[in-house]
Amino acid sequence: MTVTKEHSGEGPGEDFPGGEPPGAYVPSPRRIERERYRRARARRATAIAALSTLMTGAVLYLVVVSAPGWQRTKETFFDGRYAREAFPKVLEGLWLNVRLLLVCGVAVLVLGMLIAVARTLRGPVFFPVRALAAAYTDFFRGLPLIINLMIVVLGVPALRLQGVTVDPVLLGGTALTLTYSAYVAEVFRAGIESVHPSQRAAARALGLSNRQALRYVVLPQAVRRQVPPLLNDLVSLQKDTGLVSIGGAVDAVRAADIIVGRSLNYTPYIVAGLVFVALTIPMTRFTDWVTARMDRRRAQGGTL
Repeated sequence: MTVTKEHSGEGPGEDFPGGEPPGAYVPSPRRIERERYRRARARRATAIAALSTLMTGAVLYLVVVSAPGWQRTKETFFDGRYAREAFPKVLEGLWLNVRLLLVCGVAVLVLGMLIAVARTLRGPVFFPVRALAAAYTDFFRGLPLIINLMIVVLGVPALRLQGVTVDPVLLGGTALTLTYSAYVAEVFRAGIESVHPSQRAAARALGLSNRQALRYVVLPQAVRRQVPPLLNDLVSLQKDTGLVSIGGAVDAVRAADIIVGRSLNYTPYIVAGLVFVALTIPMTRFTDWVTARMDRRRAQGGTL
């Protein structure tokens, strides 16, 4: 490493009474040349990637528009008039999907954590609890979500139980919570079991009870390690909130379906799909950022 005096070009002693700061680092000419070469390669790679993307997009566009049925498809799925009519109504229905995501997301995390803890309880006395938790996760992970929604949204009102709601929004949210809590429970359980037993043993050696060791030592590490898969499950939940429309709830998908049923034009479905994609992309990118950040910290030997 070359250590010389750094010249600012404004004359000596203007910034420091005694001249330039002693020991200021000045990169060597070889390092400067190497960084300049890296920047040039990065600019070249960016230009090539942009050109390749434009060419691929142009080819795909030509393939689509030259198809024999493109004109009919354009009128049926990409009609600007129906898109303008559907957009405000789809946005209005999307607010229901967002509320379902927020409420069901919290419920899924809480219920999933309780089920995961129940499955990891030790001792023969807790065998019935572990068995019930395992049966719950096996059943709802194997049951298709659409069937679960139909059973809850359509079957519960048919029972005519006193004091039980028949609101399709609440019933649809319940079905989403039941299904996704089973997936999230397995994510939490994997995180709990990934914590080395020595962590729990060290906590017990310090005088913590089993419950305190689980709360203050095991669970914080387990949750921190499982953040990326948890975010992926929330992204999936965000998309599947559109399935509550099968019970008649007017969300973004149902709002589009009403217009389609009246006009026999499928453009509103495209609008609803693009709105969901626009809502999902930020959370997906955030998940990727969190995953990359945790991978870097793991590679550097930091705290997981």
